[in-house]
Amino acid sequence: MMPADAPADEAGLPLYEVIYRTLRHQIVDGALPAGLVIGETALARAFQSSRIPAGAALKRLEDEGLLTRFGGRGLMVGDDAATAPLRRDLIEAGLRLPETRMLEPRTRNRRAAIYPEVEHIVACCLPYGRFQLNESLLAEHYGVSRTVAHEVLTRLDRAGLVTQDTNQRWYAGPLTPALMHEHFEMRWLLEPLALELAWPSLDRSDLRRKRERILGVQSGRRDAGRLERLEHDLHVDTVLKCDNHQLHLAIHRSQLPLIAMHDTFLMHPDTDEMLAEHLEVFDCLIAGEPRKAQRALEQHLKRSLGPNMERLSSRERLAPIRPVPFLIAIG
Repeated sequence: MMPADAPADEAGLPLYEVIYRTLRHQIVDGALPAGLVIGETALARAFQSSRIPAGAALKRLEDEGLLTRFGGRGLMVGDDAATAPLRRDLIEAGLRLPETRMLEPRTRNRRAAIYPEVEHIVACCLPYGRFQLNESLLAEHYGVSRTVAHEVLTRLDRAGLVTQDTNQRWYAGPLTPALMHEHFEMRWLLEPLALELAWPSLDRSDLRRKRERILGVQSGRRDAGRLERLEHDLHVDTVLKCDNHQLHLAIHRSQLPLIAMHDTFLMHPDTDEMLAEHLEVFDCLIAGEPRKAQRALEQHLKRSLGPNMERLSSRERLAPIRPVPFLIAIG
């Protein structure tokens, strides 16, 4: 049984996601004080994990603007680097662990621990051309066995992100205009349906919080992390609350190759339009009008195709790719 203040049911989630959700929930609701320093080692110790999933969770929270660097070791809760750092034991400072982690400490599957980060890295490379994924370098980079690295690549294959040629080499990309059109078409056909199925389980107070985040970005500071969080709020945390697992997988498969586009929001003039469209979907849901929300979501995705095609056609306008040793550009 999970505590009442836990963010979500963690059954089946990779440890990286459990740590991320736990911290995000407790930072947003104020349980963890502003200025609290969270380091990779201390966080891994609290969750009885390795540093890899702890580090991946911290990186995602930093990208979202919930943690900030301050010149010392670790990251600090909040987005104000001028806040005085607070160095305390995480549990003493208010960190509440999911009950299952306190009662059943165990070593998590290494594949599950590193997969989300590898998936994100590979998805982000697709618009930049064709890449080879080196299994040995992947294993070395994450400190795992070749068997675990192979399992990660096999899962990426099932997700549609990589393919294996006749020589047993793994390749990713490129994301072509034709493929992008197909992915967007899948999304505008399926996401409104998923939203219809998710509607009965959506919480109005949660929808209002998501709406407030949009308003905050409209009137305040904008960065890629905050904009990507708004994308996640609508297209993952809301749309993918549907109970149909196969529908969930199909949509996720078409969302993944478009992740790299998120970092280019700040360099494209359609950001205001995107924010207004997200706001319209949440306004309809909060007003109890799911059909209108479905139509608004469909129109938002159809309109988004054009600007994303434009970004794809001009690679120099894309954000710089994250260099990793296991991803080798081949043209």
